[in-house]
Amino acid sequence: MNAFLAFLFVSLLAGFLLGMDLTTIVNSIRKGMGQLLGSLLVIIVCGAMLGKLVAESGAAQQITRGMMKIFGTRYIQWALVATGFVVGIPLFYNVGFVLIVPLVFAVAFQNKLPVVFLGISMLASLSVTHGFLPPHPSPTALVGQFNADIGQTLLYGIIVAIPTVILAGPIFASTLKRMNSQPLETFRPPSLPENQLPSLFNSLISALLPVLLLASTSLALTILPLTGKARQLLSFLGDPDIVMLISLAFASVTLGIGRKISASKLAGIYADAVKDISMILLIMAGGGALKEIMIDSGVGLQIAKSFQDLNVNPLMLGWLIAAVIRVSIGSATVAGLTAAGIIAPMIRLTHANPNLMVLAVGAGSLMFSHVNDSGFWLYKEYFNLTIKQTLLSWSLMETIISVGGLIGVLILQLFI
Repeated sequence: MNAFLAFLFVSLLAGFLLGMDLTTIVNSIRKGMGQLLGSLLVIIVCGAMLGKLVAESGAAQQITRGMMKIFGTRYIQWALVATGFVVGIPLFYNVGFVLIVPLVFAVAFQNKLPVVFLGISMLASLSVTHGFLPPHPSPTALVGQFNADIGQTLLYGIIVAIPTVILAGPIFASTLKRMNSQPLETFRPPSLPENQLPSLFNSLISALLPVLLLASTSLALTILPLTGKARQLLSFLGDPDIVMLISLAFASVTLGIGRKISASKLAGIYADAVKDISMILLIMAGGGALKEIMIDSGVGLQIAKSFQDLNVNPLMLGWLIAAVIRVSIGSATVAGLTAAGIIAPMIRLTHANPNLMVLAVGAGSLMFSHVNDSGFWLYKEYFNLTIKQTLLSWSLMETIISVGGLIGVLILQLFI
């Protein structure tokens, strides 16, 4: 069933079976959807628009070219890892995949290197940014549900992400050099000529501005002794909605109007971006509805209390619940949102760090992608592999990211 409709039906059924008043069920669903979308709509829509502009303007292609020049042929694998990480932050996963994978093919054929070996290295970066780092939909939604701080979550996420990417990317990929792959011609679209690309500096600043603003304002609020209006202004500038609006306005000038892209074409790019993420927004709204049913019925609190007596680290429990849901239904976003509805009441009772809980649940939501996940088939078809080869490469990579992410979160917990 469509994930949005599934969330609505399950929310109605759960409310009824849990003995809630029928009017309360409807109001809880509306409240849950409204609260979740109200806190995320600007971030996700502006993030989608920025990502689409980065792709359409050639900025992502320029970042890839720049990384290749910096790292050179000898360290070509690390160039792709860095590219996947940098480009993966502003781009939604499917957009980043479709955009960057053809570049992996071009690099592989030009240097006569195994395609899967290079592809897994880059895709590990994309997967980690998708599961761990705002402004991607799932971690951003989890920040809202757990009342975490988006700036701190981003900083902690980067700390956990880097070793996880290295483990699941270059290290794991080195075992796949003999895996044969002949990608289809269909998936090798032409790239823009060099004279039509923005500069590397422009591309990097425009793509990474949300990260730079979120991280810098969060650090400044923590370190600087600001009070009164100065602190209020910095808090305003560091608000995720304002950060995304500033970043989109900046990129609209630097990658759009400033490079002679007409206002009408820019509007078309942004309209297409909203179409690309419309179903993601609906799925999130459905997740918000189920979360509110869990809270208003008292079942979330009851589950949290029942787990209190278990000698299990709450971060590990959040990871486990998300992992089980992910393996069962495939979607990382749905797994994260569903787990959040169960875990949210537990954070208050166990005093778990909400920023680390975002990362733990995000890591769990990436566990063992297999045949019920669209990403599994996207990878299989683009790389023209058998199901067995896909399981041995893609599925294992996602599992390493999930387990490695959890280990990183548990280690980070010792120092926070």
